[in-house]
Amino acid sequence: MTIEYFDPLITGKLDLPNRLVMAPMTRSRADRAGVVSELTAEYYAQRAGAGLIITEATQVSEIGQGYILTPGLYTAAQVLAWRGVTDAVHAAGGRIVAQLVHCGRIGHPSLYADGALPVGPSPIASGEQLFTAEGMLDHPTPREMTLDDIHRTVEDFVASARNAVEAGFDGVEVHAANGFLLHQFLADGANRRTDGYGGSIAHRIRFAVEVVTAVAEAIGPERVGVRLSPGITYNGIGESDTAELYPELVRALAPLPLAYLHVFEVMTRDVTRLIRAEWPGTLILCAHPTPESFPSTPEIGAEALREGVADAVALGELWLANPDLTARVRSGGPYNVADKATFYGGDHRGYTDYPTLDADN
Repeated sequence: MTIEYFDPLITGKLDLPNRLVMAPMTRSRADRAGVVSELTAEYYAQRAGAGLIITEATQVSEIGQGYILTPGLYTAAQVLAWRGVTDAVHAAGGRIVAQLVHCGRIGHPSLYADGALPVGPSPIASGEQLFTAEGMLDHPTPREMTLDDIHRTVEDFVASARNAVEAGFDGVEVHAANGFLLHQFLADGANRRTDGYGGSIAHRIRFAVEVVTAVAEAIGPERVGVRLSPGITYNGIGESDTAELYPELVRALAPLPLAYLHVFEVMTRDVTRLIRAEWPGTLILCAHPTPESFPSTPEIGAEALREGVADAVALGELWLANPDLTARVRSGGPYNVADKATFYGGDHRGYTDYPTLDADN
């Protein structure tokens, strides 16, 4: 049977009315304490027609922050503010999960009250920079995490997952992609450890598996998803064994069983197929099979559904610019064009003011 966008999907505790997923997108509109606003609630509620909304990356601790003005889920004020978001989305008929992240070496002392160094699997700098109001700052060489740091970080993910449930989220997505901490442990270019968390693939996947397993045990695997990005070079990450790494990781995660696996594809359809073969559950794909497929489109996603490499499709930029994207996909467009100048930071402009088809008419 061919899967279509508007076929419903039940996966774990998530009952999706359609298969058009809103991908996580950092918008940098929280305050300095990592607290989201009523404007954030409006932004997500406008997009409640998505089969599932995955929030912007939300840090699990202060040291887990990697960018300015990003939200957290580790203080009471943050939890209370997110409750306003989930209530608004649910009132509009939507489903929403919180993407939980620790940015690891993608951080800077200026982000932390104590001015500490960011942490990572090994003392290897990203080679990238942090954007600030005062200009660009080089990411420093991170402090290598101790075993105590690793165990504490697992606990931070668990605590934030429980906070997400308290805040009314339908589940969480563990971010193990895009060059952030869990991905840094996976990638041999960032992980040069010689203990049980480095070296072989079995050792490099250990931290990610421990985090996901602990989160699943805390809130139930049926409420947990995981994001992966095989072969991506974002944030200075490098992998020499992508085609071997991800099937082994997926085999380790498969028994849990999770609500879904979310793959951000970067011209790695061959690896996507390997993952699909190993993954027994729902696979959400942000499909980019060729260099010309950035940003992804409904047509590219539909091809992935027809091929069977995806059960649902995540789109990013189109959801950002088209709050009524489901209606636009049904009608074959037209689509608003995203204003890149307002992607990060600012006010309602480029955030909650994109017109709907009804407004256009």
